[in-house]
Amino acid sequence: MTLFNRLSRFLALIGFLFMLIIGLFSCNSDDFTPKPRGYFRIALPPKQYRLMDSIYPYTFEIPLYARITPDAFALQEKNWINVDFPRFRGRIHLSYKEISSMEMLQKYTEDARTLALKHIPKASSIEQNALANPQSHVYGLVYNIKGVGAASPYQFIATDSTRHFLRGALYFDAIPNSDSLMPVIEFIKKDIEHMIQTLKWK
Repeated sequence: MTLFNRLSRFLALIGFLFMLIIGLFSCNSDDFTPKPRGYFRIALPPKQYRLMDSIYPYTFEIPLYARITPDAFALQEKNWINVDFPRFRGRIHLSYKEISSMEMLQKYTEDARTLALKHIPKASSIEQNALANPQSHVYGLVYNIKGVGAASPYQFIATDSTRHFLRGALYFDAIPNSDSLMPVIEFIKKDIEHMIQTLKWK
């Protein structure tokens, strides 16, 4: 073996050892940060509303991308409806009750509170906010339910305190995951807020 070949092999070995040492030291870096989990971007339509006015004892505005369907699981309750958001696989269940006494109002309010608090095991927090629109005689509560596994992220009750009681709950036809659904939840929350602001009793 010539001197040139020996020198070449020696230099190749030195180069290999040098690269191995660099590789070992670079693997021990404490600065590694995993990439956050990504989700598909959801295209959100512009907000435009129309009046939902029909045979029901209440009326409000809904977005053009929503539709009204009867509640198939409560056919005996003619004033129970769903506000469906087909593009987002979302639905607001609306249940209506006529009240004639303070006892009935307290019962329906407590029932709605119990249904909202059932999400406590999966919720990280439940915020309660009062709502009031004296001009339209609309008063109530909003339950903002936060947590990755909460089945319903947003619920509310609205009443005039004497005759009408309306409860709403937002659900999605998907595995509960507030991280991936957050843009849609926030988008529909604004629609629910608009719906409550435009709510009127007949």
